Amino acid sequence: MSAAPHPGAVGAPSTPAPAVQQWLVGAEYAGQRIDNFLLARLKGVPKTRIYRMLRTGEVRVNGGRVGSDYRVQEDDRLRIPPIRVAANAPEGGDLRSAASRVSPSMARSVADKIGVVMEDEVMLAIDKPFGLAVHGGSGVKLGVIEALRASGDRDDAYLELVHRLDRETSGLMLLAKRRSSLTEFHRQLREGEMRKRYLALVWGGWPADVVRIEAPLHKWVNAKGERWVRVQAGGQAAITKVKVLQHLHHNALGELSLLQCEPLTGRTHQLRVHLASVGHPIVGDPKYGLHERDAQHGPKGTRRVARMYLHAWMLRLKHPASGETLHLKATLEACFQAMLQLLGARAL
Repeated sequence: MSAAPHPGAVGAPSTPAPAVQQWLVGAEYAGQRIDNFLLARLKGVPKTRIYRMLRTGEVRVNGGRVGSDYRVQEDDRLRIPPIRVAANAPEGGDLRSAASRVSPSMARSVADKIGVVMEDEVMLAIDKPFGLAVHGGSGVKLGVIEALRASGDRDDAYLELVHRLDRETSGLMLLAKRRSSLTEFHRQLREGEMRKRYLALVWGGWPADVVRIEAPLHKWVNAKGERWVRVQAGGQAAITKVKVLQHLHHNALGELSLLQCEPLTGRTHQLRVHLASVGHPIVGDPKYGLHERDAQHGPKGTRRVARMYLHAWMLRLKHPASGETLHLKATLEACFQAMLQLLGARAL
């Protein structure tokens, strides 16, 4: 076994290694989910292989098995089985090494699309556009975090994602500019102090008596290696509050509903699966949606449904340094607003 690197770094060779590796987690990575931690560092290794390593116990943390939702801690010792990684994987497993390989002009072009809602010396709140992944990997060359790190617009020594949004979801996201901020934000998420509200446009007329969905969610991988989520007994507990904002109608699209959704738990694809499970999937959802209805064409052959209509709208949290309660809001993108106008929705 190779010797563990010094504290504060993650030791992962950038060339294929035929032997077991030992990694030591640095303080700056504490609190990150182990699946995301590995995905970011094992460039070129298929997602299915990484999740299989976790599922079968090939990856060990401090000598024991962990699930894919385990959050790594400072000084955790990871055992990584013999595995080949891409020759251009970031040295030492450090995401900043990957960011440094990105063209600054390319990074800046992506960063320019990201709206800044609030920024100070300890935190950054952004408005993520629809269609932009939060980080690179699995065919995505550049994500939010790499673009912000490599654009040259900021010299923060530390910048880490607090939470994620699906590529198809737009809206508010938090990043920490201090390890202490990341730790505090994760505490607020765990203890339910951080509250998120989303806007979702769904198919059909939402029933007035459904104001809360409480259904366990189970993650699974299909034969193509794609991750999916479904409602299933024995899955992780998941709760979503739902409020109808407007009932809408369109001659071609039919009945739709604009909802405000508040996830009280933070499960993968929670809103998308919960809404679909009661027969009202999000309009434009490529995984859990009504694909035939989403594919409808309008005048001149243009598609009526231009995206998945889910937007991280509002965020209530405590400032990690001052303790002040913050109420943040991300305005809707133009194509989301255009759809609401088409449906005759009232201004929000």
